[in-house]
Amino acid sequence: MTTETADEIAALRERINAADDELIRIWRERAELSRQVGVARMAAGGTRLVLAREQAIVDKFRRELGADGAQLAMLVLRAGRGPL
Repeated sequence: MTTETADEIAALRERINAADDELIRIWRERAELSRQVGVARMAAGGTRLVLAREQAIVDKFRRELGADGAQLAMLVLRAGRGPL
């Protein structure tokens, strides 16, 4: 491996690390927002979950990211509402 290649790989890994940091930040922000929606919905007499909304999110992730997107959506939803 040349020095140039090693430098390119190191730079790409730095960008991956930055992307990971941003994903973690966004994940936490989304989970908190989802929790707040659930609290507000229940305080207004609604249900803890709105299954149609969750299905729309899963469908969107599947459309944009394929089969793995549906699995990712389920993890994202669980982070915001906890396990069923």
